[in-house]
Amino acid sequence: MSQPVRLLYIDDDAGLRALAARRLGRMGFVVDTAASGAEGVAMAAAARYDLIAVDHYMPGEDGLATLARLRETADLPPVVYVTGSEESRIAVAAMKAGAAEYVVKSIGDDFFDLFAEACRQALAHAALKAEMRAAEEALKASNQRLEALLREVNHRVSNSLQLVSAFIHMQARLVSDTTARDALIETQQRIGAIREVHFRLYTSDDADSVDVPSYLTAITQEIARTWSTPEAPRTLTVTADPIRLSADTAISLGVIVNELVSNACKYAYPADAAGAVRVTVAADGDSHFTLAVEDDGRGLDGTIKGTGLGSKLIGTMAKSLKCEVDYATGAGGTGVRATLRAPIG
Repeated sequence: MSQPVRLLYIDDDAGLRALAARRLGRMGFVVDTAASGAEGVAMAAAARYDLIAVDHYMPGEDGLATLARLRETADLPPVVYVTGSEESRIAVAAMKAGAAEYVVKSIGDDFFDLFAEACRQALAHAALKAEMRAAEEALKASNQRLEALLREVNHRVSNSLQLVSAFIHMQARLVSDTTARDALIETQQRIGAIREVHFRLYTSDDADSVDVPSYLTAITQEIARTWSTPEAPRTLTVTADPIRLSADTAISLGVIVNELVSNACKYAYPADAAGAVRVTVAADGDSHFTLAVEDDGRGLDGTIKGTGLGSKLIGTMAKSLKCEVDYATGAGGTGVRATLRAPIG
């Protein structure tokens, strides 16, 4: 030991206390002694010690009772338990009660050598635990800094996408050509699906994943504001299990839902009729989920609607999710149901 170790030795045997102070002092310890558990607890509360030794057999309050009271002391140092019994149950009870090491009391010089070694082991173990706690705190602080940085990045990305979306919206209002205006609106919605992910990542307690039900609800609400009119109202509903997805998976899913729901709003029903579109996301075991988007409209008639960009985007996003989108028309050629099964990532 490079520096003196301050030791509190609690033992009702006056002769052993004096001997311990003398012998351990020669080994580099600075020893204070207490004649009872109560006295030792009071001394431990009043001064700072590097180690405390507690004898098991003491009248009134034995070592285990003293150890229990010591543990109520703030910043308790390592405790070495001393007993004259070789019964293993006492050693086990002491270790369970919080002792760092134990040593069996014996007659002769060997006891103090063994005691000193037990003290070294207890100090080394305490130092290792302190280093582990420091490392854990440093890692926790580092993770908190990284989470704060990630939230800030998502915040900036969300704001930037919002700004781009606003520019496109302004441009769409100035365009007289209906096809061009619809294309700009669709682009704005696609950007919105991506922005919504980053918005939720920086406003949520979880900076690593996106809550699927609230995310898809936000996307469909925006679609309804665009394509639902008093003359042709669109009722959009989302039913989703409480699934959380990574940002990349959520973006792919959001783009697919945006394209499927938008297409259903525009093409499934006549321009002067009401219509409903239903979005369902269900957990398929612990590793996959299933998406279904369905309407009650005119069904698939083989005619390509729009520019075809939406279909390409759906295919690209489905590929990133390692799945395919299947389309099925209901009985009588009405209604469309698009489904996919993808891994939860």
